[in-house]
Amino acid sequence: TYLFAYDLLQFCGHSWIFTNMIIRFVSFGKDSLADTFYSIGLVMRLCQLLSVLEILHILIGIDKSCLLPRFLQITERIIVLFVVINSQEEVQGKYVVCVLFFLWNLLDVVRYTYNMLARTGIYYLPLTWLNFSLCIPLYPLSVLAKAFAICVSLPYFESFGTYSIKIPFPFAFSIYFPYVLKMYLLVLFTGMCFIIQNLFSERKAHLGTGNIKKKRS
Repeated sequence: TYLFAYDLLQFCGHSWIFTNMIIRFVSFGKDSLADTFYSIGLVMRLCQLLSVLEILHILIGIDKSCLLPRFLQITERIIVLFVVINSQEEVQGKYVVCVLFFLWNLLDVVRYTYNMLARTGIYYLPLTWLNFSLCIPLYPLSVLAKAFAICVSLPYFESFGTYSIKIPFPFAFSIYFPYVLKMYLLVLFTGMCFIIQNLFSERKAHLGTGNIKKKRS
């Protein structure tokens, strides 16, 4: 019951964001893209903060998903949303933010719809196929969008010195945050390879011939 309520809450949040984005684009066209973050950013941040609970669900054993892939996916979003986009107002108006939010919410609307039905023992085959197939092309696209957002933000981090730290004497140590982001790009693409492999494994496990026949019966 708790997991169903959690999935329902996330579904409502991401559905509102996704619907809002589509309506705004239909109504205002390209002009709606520049202020995407200002119109839906608060709800997006709340949904992503709430998703941290999914790590706890796996740790305490009420969710049987694999911990590492889910942990990587959640931390990627948290870092890009809160550290990169939220901290730099100049980045918030870029089109890449709209693209990134669209990909995230499209994936999450499908995923939480599938999860809600699965909690009640309902496995609708087209939805199951969509849940485990759509993420395979869209997840790499979202990683590319994350990487592009990071690259766009680098000049602003360099200019404003956001998160760059200089520790005074006697340590004489400094952290130049743009270098940290550049190193994180390597982690991002390395993690993508691991997560894609896991996505294919999940798809095979849930859409194998035996599993499909079992769910149909």
